[in-house]
Amino acid sequence: MDQIVTTRDRNPSPQVHHINGPVQHYAWGDTEFLPGFLHREADGRPWAEWWLGTHPNGPARLENGQLLEEISGPLPFLVKVLAAAQPLSLQIHPSAAEAAAGFAEGRFVDPYPKPELIHALSDFEAFCGIRPLPRTLAVLDDHGLDDLARLLRSTGVAGAMRAILTSEFDPAFTLATCTRHADAGAGDPVHPSVRWVAELAQIHPGDPSVAATLLLHHVRLQPGQALRLTAGTLHAYLRGAGIEVMGPSDNVVRCGLTAKTVDIDGVLALLDPTESADPVIGSGEPHGLPELGIRLWQLPQGQTHIAATAMIAVAADGHGYFIEAGAEFELGTDCYLIGA
Repeated sequence: MDQIVTTRDRNPSPQVHHINGPVQHYAWGDTEFLPGFLHREADGRPWAEWWLGTHPNGPARLENGQLLEEISGPLPFLVKVLAAAQPLSLQIHPSAAEAAAGFAEGRFVDPYPKPELIHALSDFEAFCGIRPLPRTLAVLDDHGLDDLARLLRSTGVAGAMRAILTSEFDPAFTLATCTRHADAGAGDPVHPSVRWVAELAQIHPGDPSVAATLLLHHVRLQPGQALRLTAGTLHAYLRGAGIEVMGPSDNVVRCGLTAKTVDIDGVLALLDPTESADPVIGSGEPHGLPELGIRLWQLPQGQTHIAATAMIAVAADGHGYFIEAGAEFELGTDCYLIGA
């Protein structure tokens, strides 16, 4: 069983502990990836997320059933392995100050922010952050999306986003035009954002937020690439599997693409309308959450490492580990390490 062991002795202090985390069976989950990753039998249910951390909504435990938090204390981050077969909600997360204030007022369930990093384990697609205005207008003009282009030119990104989400803008022409392009076949080159709008309009008929995705970056990650989602970044994961690292928080504000409660005013209050460059982090670039002092990196089989602080390890063979600060250990398999 042990794929990560200390290099000192079999019962060292500090130690490396095998941990078990709960699986969350959300409707958008994949039926095959996580069962295969965890070496469990697929049962037809959607396996969406495997949690490794101390958050009360899904705490990890040691092999003897003891709560991880009893030996680790509350960890300042949460690790998930995520597998999406269908799009997740269009959502946003608060900053540290917004989370603390919202929690005190009863608007948020946690007092902490929820910055996120998603490190792709498979091909992964998402909408993430505001695309530069000239690039968005080029997509709209190339596909004859004249109504939305006029709105964007007259009000800017923030005004257009507000008009779309509050239904001041009628998206019927936009959605119909995207569907026509998507149905046209190979003879009509179609931007992936337009194809996704057509698909999302079928999944969520009548949802105005579908049109809002045309203002966002559409990204495709290859395994090893990543996205970093800071506070105020509007985003939606579309499909694929990855390791997700985040603050120890479940503060999510949604504006669409979901059957759950949406809070349009809340999203607009938190939205950062700043246009951003390409959000993809390359496989050779540092992956982490600077605001939490947390990074994710991959170590190959056979290397040794000394944990400067408490860490979570996700092994390529589907096992999870908690590594106490100061532990010196070697890896019996390729492994992702998450910590300072």
